[in-house]
Order: sequence, then C-alpha cells, then structure tokens
Amino acid sequence: MSSLIICKDGKSRCNWCNATDDYLNYHDTEWGFPVKDDKRLFEKLCLESFQCGLSWRTILEKRENFRAAFCHFDFNRVADFTQNDIERLLKDKGIVRHRGKIEAVINNAKQALELVAQYGSLAAFFWQYEADIEQLTTPQSISSSALSVALSKELKKRGWKFIGPTTAYAFMQAMGLINDHLEGCIIRSEVDNARRHFIRP
Repeated sequence: MSSLIICKDGKSRCNWCNATDDYLNYHDTEWGFPVKDDKRLFEKLCLESFQCGLSWRTILEKRENFRAAFCHFDFNRVADFTQNDIERLLKDKGIVRHRGKIEAVINNAKQALELVAQYGSLAAFFWQYEADIEQLTTPQSISSSALSVALSKELKKRGWKFIGPTTAYAFMQAMGLINDHLEGCIIRSEVDNARRHFIRP
C-alpha cells in the first residue's frame, strides 16, 4: 500500500510521485484527472501495455518518442501500419523495441476503430467502467478490481492484446475512472472536483 510523503513545497502527496520531477508533474497534472479524448485514452492503453515488465518511469521518459513513432497515437493512422512500419519501429532506439507489444498497438488500433463504429467514441465505451463510490476500496491498496477484470475480459473478447486486469486497472486510475489518490494528498480534492464537473460521454 502506498503512503503519503511531504514534498519540497511542504504539501502531502502520494509517495510514488517523489521518485523524479517527471513523476511529480505527472502526478499533479495528469494522473487521475478524467479524460474523454480518444487519442489520449488509446495512448494510455498502449503505454500501459508497453510498461508490462518495466517501470512507468521508463515509459514516461520515452513518451514523446512513442508519440512520434506512433503518429501521436492517432489510431486511424496506426491501424494502417504495415510490416515495414513494424520493422522501422523495431529499429527505433527511442521506444521499447518489443515486437509483440508493437504488433499489439497496431492490432488494438484496428479494434479501436471497431469500438468507435459501435459506440461513437472510445470514451463512450471506457466510461461504462467507471467505479461507483460503493465499489471503491482504500486508495492504492489493490492492483486490479472486478471492473478492471471485466474491462480486460471484454477487450480480449473483442480482439485487443496485452490488456490484462492489472493493465486495465492502471489505465482506469490514470484516466480518472477512479480517484485513487490517497486521502490527504493535495491532488485528491482537485481530482474529485474535476470528476464532479466532468461531462460523461
């Protein structure tokens, strides 16, 4: 379970954000704030799948390289990637050069198009899995949930790859489907406020 830490500004935050300045900025401006932009949702799922077996720090440091390599995660474009693109990406030292994960991004882009065709947007699909208040547990005490298991199962049924329950839960935490900032973290109330004013798709 995570705990609070007092940062240089004297304010309490989730202790994981203290590892690097990049983590602190990510924690304070992105993690947990609700998102309904389809490209950002797709990007996060892809980056979480790349993280499997690695640290988020590694992925965050390479995020701009990933964005450049995958057309800023425009799944309309990534869905058209060919074998030549795969070989190009396997030579790109700026990203994680894992063939299976690269191929999964391209595959998942095609599946994303199908979700948009059915639901109108990725956001409309993913926000069905928002955690109800009575379903929440102590923040950062679990790595998966019944909802993340259900989301992973549904995505796998639809042909998505590299999206297990833990990856799905990390996605839900980051994209604001749950506020998993610790009680006492100064950002928790900001996320609560953002979620209150967030217009669900």
